[in-house]
Amino acid sequence: MDAYTSYPPYYYYSDIENSTDYVFFNLNVTVECPGSPMHGSNIFMPILYYLIFFTGFFGNLFVILVVGSKVGRGGRLVDTFVVNLALADLVFVLTLPLWAISASQSNYWEFGPAGDLLCKLSSYIIAVNRFSNIFFLTCMSVDRYLAVVKLLDSRYLRSSRCIRATCAAVWLGSMVLGIPSLVYRRVEALRGGLSCVEDNNSPFFLGLSLTMALLTFVLPVLIIMLCYGTIVVHLNRHCAANPRAEARRRHSLKMVLCIIVAFVVSWLPFNVFKVIIIGSQLSNVDLSCDFQSWLRNGLPVSCCLAFINSCVNPAIYFFLDHHFRRLAKNLYKTCIGGQKSLQSQNSSASFTNVGTSDSLGRT
Repeated sequence: MDAYTSYPPYYYYSDIENSTDYVFFNLNVTVECPGSPMHGSNIFMPILYYLIFFTGFFGNLFVILVVGSKVGRGGRLVDTFVVNLALADLVFVLTLPLWAISASQSNYWEFGPAGDLLCKLSSYIIAVNRFSNIFFLTCMSVDRYLAVVKLLDSRYLRSSRCIRATCAAVWLGSMVLGIPSLVYRRVEALRGGLSCVEDNNSPFFLGLSLTMALLTFVLPVLIIMLCYGTIVVHLNRHCAANPRAEARRRHSLKMVLCIIVAFVVSWLPFNVFKVIIIGSQLSNVDLSCDFQSWLRNGLPVSCCLAFINSCVNPAIYFFLDHHFRRLAKNLYKTCIGGQKSLQSQNSSASFTNVGTSDSLGRT
């Protein structure tokens, strides 16, 4: 990467007069530090993006087909959140081929006249996915809390109408919170070509980004921890009268908890990097060369780790959720049965047509 390296969706690096001295461009630093981005990233980054794209696309599409067939028709209420979560991940992974192409071209954003629109739109989708994911996971945690701790007092809150309204509110809120990505993201002509970057010269935007990082990650994680802490205390204090119902509750609880842990592990490094970078920009702190090198090499890793989360949830459903496997098995049997029925009908029709032809011929 001779000119600069852009790591979606937020940061890039710039070279100094075509030398090997690199400086973290988005930070307000005055010290030029030797070093370069990770070698071979223009090869393994596109490969990783395409792997995430294919596994995330087919995995989340499979989840939508399997679970969506039962939503509102005898399925679990939590499955409504599962389908919406899979839909958010499915829309997000559709943007990864753009970043894969950019990464293979030394991270230049060369998409012709539509380049600026694709830059804004893909960044907006990434932001909406990040917000909707954490909000849906928070809703799933609150739903588990109501189902276990407040079962008798939450009939309205856990009704299908209320859950659908909650999902609509989550989508609307995520789309509104993602608007800054449309306003402050654009294609700029930098040394050697075009780049899809954010405008980090606005203190208002930096303060807004820091506030969003805290309100859309730290606060939801605290709510999730509070819900699960209360659930664990409740389950330890009360013995269930129905062991089978208690086992189902614990199983659903374990599945949701695994999804939440996967999200936190995936997105925590990225949010840590973002808070450090924004804090350094707002305080005008000059960072040491070692720290800049750590940021330069850690940013692409944290981005990839965050993106991997979009293809992890289908694996969690398949390996940990017996209900999901049963639905998938029933859907498979239905498809196979439909194909066999269609084949038998075709065979019967073919036999009848042949018999009729023979009869007509004999006649």
